[in-house]
Amino acid sequence: MSTLRGLFKGFDIWLFGAIFLLSCLGLVTMYTFEGENIFFERQIIWILLAVVALLVALIPDYRILRRSNTVFYVYVVTVLVLIAVLLFGVEVKGAQSRFDIGFFAIQPSEYAKIVLIAVLAKYFSKRHEVIGDVRHIIVSGIYALILFGLVLIQPDFGSAMILFFIWFGMVLVSGISFRHLAMVAAGGVLAFFLLWNFGFQDYQKDRIMTFLNPLADIQGTGYNAYQSTIAVGSGQILGKGVGYGTQSKLQYLPEYETDFIFAAFAEEWGIVGALLLFALFGVVIWRLLLHGLYGATNFERLFASGVAILIVSHFFVHIGMNIGLLPVTGTTVPFLSYGGSHLLTEFLAIGIVIGMGRYTKSKFAARELGYAE
Repeated sequence: MSTLRGLFKGFDIWLFGAIFLLSCLGLVTMYTFEGENIFFERQIIWILLAVVALLVALIPDYRILRRSNTVFYVYVVTVLVLIAVLLFGVEVKGAQSRFDIGFFAIQPSEYAKIVLIAVLAKYFSKRHEVIGDVRHIIVSGIYALILFGLVLIQPDFGSAMILFFIWFGMVLVSGISFRHLAMVAAGGVLAFFLLWNFGFQDYQKDRIMTFLNPLADIQGTGYNAYQSTIAVGSGQILGKGVGYGTQSKLQYLPEYETDFIFAAFAEEWGIVGALLLFALFGVVIWRLLLHGLYGATNFERLFASGVAILIVSHFFVHIGMNIGLLPVTGTTVPFLSYGGSHLLTEFLAIGIVIGMGRYTKSKFAARELGYAE
């Protein structure tokens, strides 16, 4: 009993409350008054499982991650699983990115994001005093590139892009110099050039060209982006009401439960609802950065910062995609979009961050995070 009290003494109710409310907002956006509510019903189950995953994630002593080679072993297993999904996974919408296990599917690329955060946090935390050495940026880039490449060839460009943002963001927060930042930027330009000529599929190139001129092919590659912007704009101030989004519920907007859920949400909730959404994500990032600021060691600080980068990357890529500022890449909104793998990953990551907060050494931090007596 005392162990349970110890686990929940520092439970971050602000952080949990924000992500749970975001999940509920996504849930009601999936609801329709006519026809079946398959996504709505399944998402209830996924949310409950995600909450359980978060609570379980509070239990372990995460100091073992920075004191042993556990993170590296998990990274190797993740690489093997990503290779296995290329060989034995099922193909869905042109991407061989998941394992079909009866009544649900597992998408390993989602869990690879947490693994990348952990391995980079471990690598940079052990070398923070010599982080100015460019070879550490190169080595960390190799860790990221292996996962990035395996996800890209599935092909899952959206998840690969998020993996890149995680690496780039964690390189920045680790203390890279401006000179090295310029080198990383130049490397990014070179990587894009190589991907355009040797990596991207034709449909991915079409999406990028559509981004440059979304209205060039409204009936073809620009259709989704065009319908998404219509949905966002038609919500106006207060929205059309829950369950009454014409663009989404009448199937003008495809994949509205996942890739375009912000557009569907904005149509039904309007600008007021969108502002509420931004405020809730603001709370999530605020609490994650607070955990990062008061982490017991550099490992905990970098891990919490990495999770914040993950959430921010997903959020802004998805919003940009939905309002026509970024190409359509099939990226979900954390906690809001339908899906089991990404939801379990996000709740699990939050649970790990909260669990790590137990080891903070600052009395002020303990009070701020809720661990003070």
